Amino acid sequence: MSTPFLEVRDLCKVFPVGRAGLLGKPRAELRAVDGVSFTLERGESLGIVGESGCGKSTTARAIVGLHPATSGSIKLDGVELTTLDRRGWLPYRRKLQMIFQDPYGSLDPRQTVGSILAEPLAIHGLLKPRDRKLRTLALLDAVGLNPRHIHRYPHEFSGGQRQRIGIARALALEPELIVCDEPVSALDVSIQAQILNLLRDLQERFGIAFLFIAHDLAVVRHVCHRVAVMYLGRMVELASRDALFETPRHPYTQALLSAIPLADPVAEAERRRVVLKGDVPSPLDPPSGCAFHPRCPAYAAHRDELGERCTRDLPALGPAASENPVSGQQLREVACHWAADVHARRVAP
Repeated sequence: MSTPFLEVRDLCKVFPVGRAGLLGKPRAELRAVDGVSFTLERGESLGIVGESGCGKSTTARAIVGLHPATSGSIKLDGVELTTLDRRGWLPYRRKLQMIFQDPYGSLDPRQTVGSILAEPLAIHGLLKPRDRKLRTLALLDAVGLNPRHIHRYPHEFSGGQRQRIGIARALALEPELIVCDEPVSALDVSIQAQILNLLRDLQERFGIAFLFIAHDLAVVRHVCHRVAVMYLGRMVELASRDALFETPRHPYTQALLSAIPLADPVAEAERRRVVLKGDVPSPLDPPSGCAFHPRCPAYAAHRDELGERCTRDLPALGPAASENPVSGQQLREVACHWAADVHARRVAP
């Protein structure tokens, strides 16, 4: 079997919380990412979704090296990234770029658009100064901006235009993978579709792989080939886009999808919502066993059948029973004792 372009195995990121004195040991540890594993092929889009605080952005930042991983493995093209120093990272910055959530805070207000786009080229010693300017003009054109605006500053652009500049900057080094950390959540709804269509067009044009972080499932459905669902630092379901939206297997996924409004008012009125009880537990003190079991409708309805498995045993992300994927299609993975049952049923119709 060929080596995946990006391979993440048992990724963990722990943040110390509070200290006993100035140099004392931390009083507690917050496990923002706890054992995340997935692969990504060239030219593929993988969406990671979940509620705020589930570890999506921390996972993205750990992959690009902004948050050093506490443990686990991150391999890009077969090369282990977690062991690289700053100098060792440099050649892989050309392959791996990031688009940030805030188009206002991610651009230096003191630089013109031309210098912002030329800076990555200068850092990596690519092209001569005259050719760099031609490259920046081409980048502006590629993202739908007027090349004549090369001498303008970020404050002279709207939010959507600034995000297009951020996309152009990510494209400057011709990367093979771009990590998108909620790139449209700060934009007006009228602009979101334009940016999503731009990203999809760029992927088809340049063959770029995308790791797409979002909390809006409709956005992920529009641009991603596969979708991973996270809850409290762990992945609970990983499947192809169509499989996940048509037949979600994890109760948490079912609850998320039931919250998406339908355009058909009759269907919206007739369907049954899955309303989760309680709040998301604190990652400083997660529940034993499956972290979702205190809010899980399946556990509440079938506690006698499930016994103590949900409260005692941590479910591993693995192939769901009774799955029969089409040849060549990747198998769905679910981290749920209930979904692993061959007789698993949907919590809501």
